[in-house]
Amino acid sequence: MVLGGIRGWQRRNWRDRSKAERVELQSVITWCVTIWVFELTWLALPVADGVRHRPVPLVLGGLLLVVGALQCLAANRLARPALDQYLGRGALPARALRPSLVLLVLALVLPMALALVGGIAPWTARLAVGAALLTFGLLYGLLVTVPVLLRRSALLAAVLMAASALAFRTALDVLMTGLLVVFALAMSLLAARCGAWTLSVLWEAERARETEARLAVAEERLRFGRDLHDVLGRNLAVIALKAELAVQLGRRGRPEAVDQMVEVQRLAQESQREVRAVVRGYREADLAAELAGAQGVLEAAGIDCAITGSATGLPVPVQSALGWVVREAATNVLRHGDARTCAIALRTEDGGAELSVENDGAPGSPGGGPGSGLAGLRERLAELGGTLRAGPVDGGRFRLTAEVPLRPAGTTETARALSEVTP
Repeated sequence: MVLGGIRGWQRRNWRDRSKAERVELQSVITWCVTIWVFELTWLALPVADGVRHRPVPLVLGGLLLVVGALQCLAANRLARPALDQYLGRGALPARALRPSLVLLVLALVLPMALALVGGIAPWTARLAVGAALLTFGLLYGLLVTVPVLLRRSALLAAVLMAASALAFRTALDVLMTGLLVVFALAMSLLAARCGAWTLSVLWEAERARETEARLAVAEERLRFGRDLHDVLGRNLAVIALKAELAVQLGRRGRPEAVDQMVEVQRLAQESQREVRAVVRGYREADLAAELAGAQGVLEAAGIDCAITGSATGLPVPVQSALGWVVREAATNVLRHGDARTCAIALRTEDGGAELSVENDGAPGSPGGGPGSGLAGLRERLAELGGTLRAGPVDGGRFRLTAEVPLRPAGTTETARALSEVTP
């Protein structure tokens, strides 16, 4: 039960996400964890170990630890909204940042107060100030532009250096306080700002791939429309003319009207066969084009695709059937699992053609109902006497293998249709 729940959570929160969503989730988790790491190593441990055991320092130290924890919680809560604002997906209201600003002021004042009363050593106070700056800076760096961040960091550095001059009273401590502000600024720019910029580039590439896919679908629709126009345009025009001629002959009582209607019937049946051929994808069978298209789509999705073998010399029906296998296999590689490599091999031997598609990162066999998915492929291959095998293989890989004889016994319905529409 526990393992099942963990797997379900992993599937919902990781496997079902796109690659861009996974990178974004990992980045947000990294930012949140980094804040707590700095809070623990720069604030909690040094203050707990170095605070003087007197009433006032203990109270101030305990209050500092509580403020630090609240500051981390507030930063974690605002990490995702701040990233959404940077990526242009939403706006973070100004009032949402007020609690974090109040906590920042307290987290900066309390170490100075502790140092003034002699409650902690100067270096411990500086670490506490650095932890407060880092916790707030990783969040604030996503909300303002770089020039604004630089100006406000310079102003804050001047204020903190003046306060440290009163609290620590040494030039070295003042200089170290200024360097802490510079370090916090650098972390804000590198860890938060650069990471968010990388995510924006990744999302832009993801949107470009989606646009490319939509354009490919639109292009395929246009191609399909052109094919239908080519198939039906001439035949419908001839049918209209012959029907009009038959009407005129019929009105005159001429027997040739029957011959014209017979010709109309023949043209209608021929158009029906040609439309069926276009819809089923057999009108222009080009396995080489399907292989090149599959390789381009997979590599655009970040999957290394290697193709071996050539479709040259294969009969048109065989190329059509294997072309459908390539389309469905490429779709399944993209849709199922998290493949990084895919190998497509085409072999011709012993009077038959064998096409195999093997990829990693596949959880199992993708199924489909009749006429779609693997079931649809088996139906198409069965018309040519072919077979289809699909299943996992060693090494966590998935393999789909289609075998088609080059000289199928008998004349199938597909062969008859092809002979009628192919010149």
